[in-house]
Amino acid sequence: MQTLTETQTGEKDFLPLNGTDYVEFYVGNARQAAYFYRSAFGMRLTAYRGPETGTRDRASWLVQQGKIRFVFTTALEPDHPAAKHVRLHGDGVRDIALWVDDADAAFRETTGRGAGEVREPETLRDEHGEVRISAIATYGDTIHSFVERRNYRGIFLPGFAPVEGDDSVARPVGLKYIDHMVGNVGWGEMNTWVDFYRDVMGFRLYQHFDDKDIGTEYSALMSKVMANGNDRVKFPINEPAEGKRKSQIEEYLDFYRGPGVQHIAMATDNIIETVTRLRDQGIEFLRVPAAYYEDLTARTGPIDEPIDSLAELGILVDRDDEGYMLQIFTKPVEDRPTLFYEVIQRKGSRSFGKGNFKALFEALEREQARRGNL
Repeated sequence: MQTLTETQTGEKDFLPLNGTDYVEFYVGNARQAAYFYRSAFGMRLTAYRGPETGTRDRASWLVQQGKIRFVFTTALEPDHPAAKHVRLHGDGVRDIALWVDDADAAFRETTGRGAGEVREPETLRDEHGEVRISAIATYGDTIHSFVERRNYRGIFLPGFAPVEGDDSVARPVGLKYIDHMVGNVGWGEMNTWVDFYRDVMGFRLYQHFDDKDIGTEYSALMSKVMANGNDRVKFPINEPAEGKRKSQIEEYLDFYRGPGVQHIAMATDNIIETVTRLRDQGIEFLRVPAAYYEDLTARTGPIDEPIDSLAELGILVDRDDEGYMLQIFTKPVEDRPTLFYEVIQRKGSRSFGKGNFKALFEALEREQARRGNL
């Protein structure tokens, strides 16, 4: 039976949590959203659920690359929850689903520790077996589903039909898995959700950044990174900090109409190759001034990648005691300045690019100013 157990440090560890199962987006047009992720991010269309498969109220398209699974769901009826979600937030993340060994125990333990109930445990069945699933509430309208799939051999979930054959649209770019997902919450709410992930989910504080770490002349934010016991799931939680002007977190909260997922970091083993392909397929990235690269190795020490290639693509580098990492951030992928993506390659480092925060924040502020929101 799955329980919250005490570790040697006295922290509660929610066991077992095997990783991220999928991320579900509620969107205005799932077919078109899936096409964008196939053509731009190179994700392969693998399954579909809708009227043709017996689901009358919504349509869902599953795309995948490496271990990353994104589900895009659109409402087919005006009172479906997806329609209400899109009306308020625009396209955005609804469900960060977590792969567990026991969905009943996960639900019982978390709700017993204060989590809001969203979906009581239920069994979904088809000819390929069964999936046990439950769900709890987290910040804003975001939820966590607990997915137990040990008795299932189908493509994804019961109700989904596989899409046969090769995807003629998708051109994979080398994305491997979700490294972390960042949530934005309101003023003074960061510690509330840090406590939630610690006390309800059994996570621990992984890293902490304050306004001295993440700030510019104009704006700042606070961030705490929560991680589960095996480090397969990491959730940085951001809140605004006092500044002279509106921060990127405030802009997000204004346009998303509340807390939600700000960005998803996807890992690669060759960031130069991945970013080159993404750029060629239409993804736009934030840029930092060319001066960033003039003394790069003086700040980071020797690295394997050619500096001119990093500068040409706009890739950032940071080092900690365990190694270094490379990262780059897309511009928002929605019309609202809300959701964006990070591409990350870790070469020993387990950090989040603290040395790049100022340059990144200034790049974000330049985009805010262009939108008239700084």
